[in-house]
Amino acid sequence: MTTLSIIIVSFNARADLVRCLESIDAAPPVIPCEILVVDNQSTDGSAEAARSRPTVRVIEAGANLGFARANNAGIRATTGRLLLLLNSDTVVPPGAIDALVATLDSRPDVAVVGPRLVDGHGQAELSFGSMISPLNELRQQRRSRQATDRMTRELRYPDWVSGACLLVRRADAEAVGLLDERYFMYTEDVDFCAAIRQRGRRVLFTPDVEVVHLRGRSAASAPAATRAAYRRSHLAFYEKHHPAWVPLLKLYQWLRGLVV
Repeated sequence: MTTLSIIIVSFNARADLVRCLESIDAAPPVIPCEILVVDNQSTDGSAEAARSRPTVRVIEAGANLGFARANNAGIRATTGRLLLLLNSDTVVPPGAIDALVATLDSRPDVAVVGPRLVDGHGQAELSFGSMISPLNELRQQRRSRQATDRMTRELRYPDWVSGACLLVRRADAEAVGLLDERYFMYTEDVDFCAAIRQRGRRVLFTPDVEVVHLRGRSAASAPAATRAAYRRSHLAFYEKHHPAWVPLLKLYQWLRGLVV
């Protein structure tokens, strides 16, 4: 069994995907690993660009499966005891992957670990948090950049870490049935971490590892579809975890003209 499987889902983000793969190739992990790109029927040559790299294996999904379903296909097609779910719009600094693996391996009670994510200017994004709820969503919307920077400089055991760069033990991922495929795009990482925590396992955020996240290049290629996918996933999350709030959420979407 391979030590680590790196799974990258790509959709019409060829330049970002190449940049991500180049960052890994420039300083590959010391531990044995495999890299798998799951291409969601891109039309920009993403699959061909990835396939041209000798260290990369490509699965062409044949359709846009969405984030959760495509990652699950990648998980099932790999063998690593550890799984790194990595967005195509990330840039991985030298040593970052090995440091994440070392962090996870040093904590047997932890199932998932996520790094500090920063944008191209070094500004931190809030890549972890409390379980999604109306109150927690309101708090997050009001959080300042300065507060986010402070929060992301401390080791924490949050409810979830971002699926943009998420390292998980295969055994824990399989124990919860992988990612819930009702989520096409967004909130699947929060739901996945919730399922893992329900089994008594922990989620860790470490500020000692940084990964650059350039954010939303795939989404930018189809903004209207992306917004609709977000609303559908948001509603599905509340139907699963907070069903009492669903009528109010539907009313809010209707009043805002955001009918799913």
